[in-house]
Amino acid sequence: MPFRKSARITIENLLPKVLRSFYYQIDYVLTDVPEDRAYLHTLWHRSNPLPYGEVYTLADNIHGMGHYVGTYIARSVNSTGWWGEGEIKFYIDGDSQWPTICGTGTEDYFGGAWNFEHPKGNYGIYSTSFLGLPQVIKPDGLYHSQQRFGMYRWHILDPIRFKDNLRITMQAIGWANPVWEEKRYLPLKDDIASTVFWYQAEPHTPFGKTFTVQDVEII
Repeated sequence: MPFRKSARITIENLLPKVLRSFYYQIDYVLTDVPEDRAYLHTLWHRSNPLPYGEVYTLADNIHGMGHYVGTYIARSVNSTGWWGEGEIKFYIDGDSQWPTICGTGTEDYFGGAWNFEHPKGNYGIYSTSFLGLPQVIKPDGLYHSQQRFGMYRWHILDPIRFKDNLRITMQAIGWANPVWEEKRYLPLKDDIASTVFWYQAEPHTPFGKTFTVQDVEII
């Protein structure tokens, strides 16, 4: 996280209770930073629930020159059945209807396949240097409602570069049940939250909104 003149790190307690204890560690090096060095930016977003038929927006209104380096998604599935057919799309430098990069499915983007399914009929949890599905909370059964997932992917070896602007979306679709009777996609109304990471040259577009405890509360 390069900085040229100063750096300030804060944490905010959104609850009415007083925070009794808090531990932190910050490591840094004071050194010269070239004028053309990009700054790290992050953006958190949540749709709870995502309106029916809409795509989830991870980032929009990013203007400037930089490269995208990471995605984390927390998803609570509010329906039964498989939920991860949605494609992630990167609209780069003026793309309108068609994105420069279009994925092949949610589980593919995060390094999984075949519904993240383990041979024993469960979700296969995994964590690697650049992608993973390390968190699964679910009731009994592979495709029951109210399952929660945490997924990440770091674009370190494959940064996505942009010169002017960037917008990122992900479809929220699964399979209609039962798939053997009518094989069609099903738009989902899930609780989806994300944090995205990118480097860009300043200035950046103001993010605007601040958050309350109701925005981040797990329901």
